[in-house]
Amino acid sequence: MKNKRLFYGIIFAVLVIIEVIIGVFVHDGFVRPYLGDIIVVMAVYALGRIIIPEKYPFLPLAVFIFSVIVEILQGFHIADIIGVKNPVLRAIIGTSFDWKDIICYAAGCILLGVYEVVLRKTKK
Repeated sequence: MKNKRLFYGIIFAVLVIIEVIIGVFVHDGFVRPYLGDIIVVMAVYALGRIIIPEKYPFLPLAVFIFSVIVEILQGFHIADIIGVKNPVLRAIIGTSFDWKDIICYAAGCILLGVYEVVLRKTKK
């Protein structure tokens, strides 16, 4: 179990670094707004797997629900409501609602669901 946590910890760290690189250096119309949202749900999934390394096949669904809740809170300007001024924290929390983000979260979670199915099949 320690190996799985380490594996997902490394995956989480790599994905966070990729997200930071995208956020700082990429200013395009595809990678940052779309691929970045797909990668972020994968990072949240990896974080979840550090805590729950196995026997929870519904983690992709839980990540999707969490992501949608965060997106809805962005629509209510949660960063402003709780008084977040730090630009890095505002970027992490998000400051605007977009349906396209939810579609990207769904795409990422579908990929994670496929990963879960493949992972369970290879364990049998």
